[in-house]
Amino acid sequence: MVNFNTIDDFDVNGKTVLVRIDINSPVDPNSGIILDDTRMKLHAETIKELSMKGAKTVILAHQSRPGKDDFTTLEQHATVLSKAIGLEVKYVDSLFSSNARESIIALEPSQILLLENVRFFSEEALKRSPEEEATSVLVKTLSPLIDLFINDAFAAAHRSQTSLVGFTRTVPSAAGRVMEKELTIIGNALENVNHPCVFALGGMKADDSIMVIENVLENGTADYVLVSGLVANIFIWAAGYDIKSTNERFIEARGYLDMVDKSKELIEKFGDKIVYPTDVAVSVLGDRADVTIENIPDASIFDIGRESLIKYSKIILEAKSIFANGPAGVFEDPKFAIGTEDIINAIASSKGFSIIGGGHIAAATVNLGYGDKMDHISSGGGASINMLAGKSLAAVEALKDSKELFDDK
Repeated sequence: MVNFNTIDDFDVNGKTVLVRIDINSPVDPNSGIILDDTRMKLHAETIKELSMKGAKTVILAHQSRPGKDDFTTLEQHATVLSKAIGLEVKYVDSLFSSNARESIIALEPSQILLLENVRFFSEEALKRSPEEEATSVLVKTLSPLIDLFINDAFAAAHRSQTSLVGFTRTVPSAAGRVMEKELTIIGNALENVNHPCVFALGGMKADDSIMVIENVLENGTADYVLVSGLVANIFIWAAGYDIKSTNERFIEARGYLDMVDKSKELIEKFGDKIVYPTDVAVSVLGDRADVTIENIPDASIFDIGRESLIKYSKIILEAKSIFANGPAGVFEDPKFAIGTEDIINAIASSKGFSIIGGGHIAAATVNLGYGDKMDHISSGGGASINMLAGKSLAAVEALKDSKELFDDK
């Protein structure tokens, strides 16, 4: 996996280093206050190391996207980031204005500057190739001011956007500590799988999970795939059970009707390696009711059933490698959090090597107090699931290409 440069490959003392991080954080809709500093703390290692080594550190980051309630400036992020790092983080309310450029030029060694929300820049949303992104105003304006680009935003590594791939064509580039750790741990785990290997896949992004299922069963990585969440509902329907119109309409509304036929093909091809629930929990007047899949009423399926959890837990406890992504149900409601909690508890109790995907299941794992029981909790749900599906990550490919490009010079 070491086919990209890291911080160790460069002397950053006195150099101006542009760092792309992912500090996209939950914001209170009423007060506008940042509710969680987890991602700030995550990137603290990279930023602090650069500062301690005498780099002039310039940070690029995003918060939400246009049209959303939490799409805002990064002024408050600078304050929270300063506390997380334990060093002052200056802030400038622009990306490449004369003020921003002058602020970058004025930096002294070990100082840190956070630029404005990169998604205020319209070209960030275009998703072009690194060569095309290198011609953007942002890259052309900032590149002459920097000596090195470091991408530490693993959570966004599956995106091909200006701030993630454009600078890799104009200046030497490297992976930050978060990016390096994620790629090394997940990459090594996938290349050196101990069997039996179990994938526990849930959540609402059924197309992503089904893509992973096909990949890990085709290449022999997984011995069993345990499905839950919306993914399970699709497989139950694909297996010929009547999940009733309420749940069928929900699947259709999410745009996943084509996934039903795909799931049927996977069941026919891989049989018992795909384990779907034999009972589910539905919401009846707001209460939980566990029913067999032969007797699902016309009510929303919100969790997998208790009997299925016994079987899932047994398979997990016997596994030597476990990859988990996505909650098992509507875990925000305590009545329907049983599936998610029991699966996390089983993984924590297992002696197998465990990797937890980012997003909701990572948050649930930490909230249950099992963070230190897992071998690795990923910072990026989208990026990690793309790796599990065997897909390349645009930002990582850009780092690899940059190594080849600049190592030859």
